[in-house]
This record gives sequence, C-alpha cells and structure tokens, in this order.
Amino acid sequence: MVTVIMNFDEIQSNVKQIRDRMRKACDRVERKYEDVRLIAVSKTMSVESIKAAYDAGIRDFGENYVQEMIKKMEVLPQDIRWHFIGSLQTNKIKYLVGRTELIQTVYKEEQIVEINKRAERQGIVSNVLCEVNIGMESTKSGAVQEDIERLIGFSQGFKNINVLGLMCIPPVSEPENARRYFKNLRFMRDCINNRLGSEVLKELSMGMSSDFEVAIEEGATMVRVGTAIFGERNKGGRL
Repeated sequence: MVTVIMNFDEIQSNVKQIRDRMRKACDRVERKYEDVRLIAVSKTMSVESIKAAYDAGIRDFGENYVQEMIKKMEVLPQDIRWHFIGSLQTNKIKYLVGRTELIQTVYKEEQIVEINKRAERQGIVSNVLCEVNIGMESTKSGAVQEDIERLIGFSQGFKNINVLGLMCIPPVSEPENARRYFKNLRFMRDCINNRLGSEVLKELSMGMSSDFEVAIEEGATMVRVGTAIFGERNKGGRL
C-alpha cells in the first residue's frame, strides 16, 4: 500500500477550498456550479486518502492504472464513480467496460471496436470520451485535431459505445497559457456538434490542479484535480 500523504482534515479542507474556487469561477462566467463535475485524481493515493475525499462528498475518482483501480474498487464504497484517465491499452479494456463511469482516453479505432465488443457481451452501452492531443505533443497520447471528427463518426457505427465528449491535457505552462488550448477544445466540440446537427458531444474534460479555474471559465464540464486535493504523489508507490 502507498502511504497516506495528508491527514483526514487536510484533505477535507482542500476539497472545500476547491469547491469554493469552482463556484467563484462559475460565477465569473455566469455558469451553474452544478454543471461542472469535480473528479478527484487518486492515482497512487492510499485507500485512506480516497476515503477522506469520499467523506468530504466526492463520488467521482480518476485512476491511471487499471490494476490499481481494480484493487481500490474491491475495498472502497460501491457508489464511487470511477473514471479511467490513463493511457488506454487495448488489452486492458476488458477490465474497464462495465466497471467504470467513463473511459476518458479513447483515441484509436481499435479501442472503439474493443470497447463496443465488451459492452455488447454485457448488454450495456459504454460511455467514453475521445482524448485530443491538443498541443500535438509527441510525448502524449490522443488523436490530433483533424482525426477527431473521423474517429467520432467511426464510433457512431457501433451500438454499444457512446462518445459523450472530448478530453485533453494541454502542454505544461502557466494557467493563462492553457486558456487557448481549452478554447480550442470547446471550439472543436462545438464545430463537430454543428456538423452532426445535434449536441451529440456534451462533455469537456479539461483542467487540472493548476488550471481548473481557467478551464471552467472556458466551458469545462469536468475538472480532474489530484495534487490540490491529496498533495504531491508518492512517486514510488502504486497499489
């Protein structure tokens, strides 16, 4: 097990502060606070730390590693909504379909085919986001912008997968520098919806600990916050 990074009171206080900052960001652009979901990024965090965030009212948690997430699922409350936000390997999809609220990092046709196949076997529809490599960085996964619409069109040929929106991780920079990437993701989402003639894509998962307020101002419907809740990760620890 990884060690507890912060104590119970610190995590609870952090959650309250983040929610307050989210409300203020929503107020600045006249959005409803209820329209933005806070996802606590809990990769490498202990079960005790996650439980503290859970007790502070968080129900959405994001994990990067499949095996770690599965172990946590076995011991944490059943009403947690798990989001897979790590690099997606096709051979690990079988462990995610039917167990996650949302797979946020789909960017290949073979991933769509595999998710649909697994969901069809279970008689369910699996909800996903398409990951956009918004900064076109060679070190990051995700589809480049010109391929996203084609990928979404491809997904519409399958009955057991539903693309709800887009996700991105912008290049590391100051929060204000990230704004243009968030604007680009929202613009891309809106253009695709216009071409499809309906609001097929509703979700924008963007913004992390350092820039979630800017992301909210630019239309994020989900923000993924880890360090600002749990503190710095234990680099050597994974469940």
